[in-house]
Amino acid sequence: MANNNENKVLNVPNLRFPEFSGEWSSQPLTDFMNFKNGLNPDAKRFGRGTKFISVMDILNNQYICYDNIRASVELQDGDIETYGVDYGDILFQRSSETLEDVGRANVYLDSKPAIFGGFVIRGKSKGNYNPLFFRYLLASPTARKRIIVKGAGAQHFNIGQDGLSKVSLDIPRLSEQEKIGKLLQCVDARIATQNKIIEKLQSLIRGLSDNIHRDIKGETVCFSGVGEAYSGLSGKSGDDFGDGEPFITYMNVYQNTYISEKDYEFVQIAPNERQNCVQYGDALFTLSSETPEEVGIGAVYLGNTQKLYLNSFCFGIHFYDERVLPQYLAHFISSFSFRKAIYPLAQGSTRFNLQKNDFMKMKFVLPTLEEQERIAKTLDALHYCMANEKSLLEQYILLKRYLLSQMFI
Repeated sequence: MANNNENKVLNVPNLRFPEFSGEWSSQPLTDFMNFKNGLNPDAKRFGRGTKFISVMDILNNQYICYDNIRASVELQDGDIETYGVDYGDILFQRSSETLEDVGRANVYLDSKPAIFGGFVIRGKSKGNYNPLFFRYLLASPTARKRIIVKGAGAQHFNIGQDGLSKVSLDIPRLSEQEKIGKLLQCVDARIATQNKIIEKLQSLIRGLSDNIHRDIKGETVCFSGVGEAYSGLSGKSGDDFGDGEPFITYMNVYQNTYISEKDYEFVQIAPNERQNCVQYGDALFTLSSETPEEVGIGAVYLGNTQKLYLNSFCFGIHFYDERVLPQYLAHFISSFSFRKAIYPLAQGSTRFNLQKNDFMKMKFVLPTLEEQERIAKTLDALHYCMANEKSLLEQYILLKRYLLSQMFI
């Protein structure tokens, strides 16, 4: 692979396959795709029908295929013609909690028709680009910088169709696009294999946890009887984010059993400002989401005693009752029986919200402390094994990040 680090003239990337020459051309995205906002179905239509691409599908998959889309929705006349997604279409995250995440993109690589949600923008392919190449191009550092500046907002950030259409990026010929796409696809294939190893471990943990909690014995309690709920950040504008005090992001809660201390963002907090802080052992839950399945997903914080805040789309529960072992609770709130009980509490139409008062009244069985400790140790042992596999995954991700920074302009 050719190294062009010393080249200060030609419009070419630092790393390039040696068989290619000539400069890349700068072109706006509108040369390659047409943009449209997504569908906002009524809540009653969810749970059956055609697959429905949400923001989480964009963020949680290497590529979007029909089988890895989580939600489905019942179609009405004209929906598939207006909001249908075809092979090679690009899906953009329209709205985000932070400016750094606005406009993140993924590609649909399936022949089965799907539709996309209202918090997503579809880039309908004009058929003149390699979809794999564009998937990686749009994740490159330069592309992200040029997309982010088109975002706007205060407490929540958005990007529009017009802004995306005006983003210009450097593009090579199709033959070079294909080779770059294939190389990065190989890296992604190894990442996917590692993810499967992790998924198998997660499946084992879920199965064991569900089996344990299905017939658990103990005292029947409710959250309001053992703890006190509190809200996340309030009264913040876009200018307050980026530096200051650490806060736990929505995705940190959504993706973990225990809150990751590697995944904080920062917000400015005035000296006398009143905001709720997260404490050791607190359970944190997603409060709002695009689909009802993603509401009330929780994680537990077991970090240090620094001042730490919580994003505004989540809420926390601080447990004052010594009968509750935080490590046990982290596994309990991830169990199938708990998720099944939470689902009916999601309310809304275009966006779903959890009613905290109803949540706090929910009853569950709390075993003895000795039993909680035994269950937590068993499940934690598998989590430690999974942590090692995730560390290996991080190394492959670092390799991919390096290639994204060097193989694109």
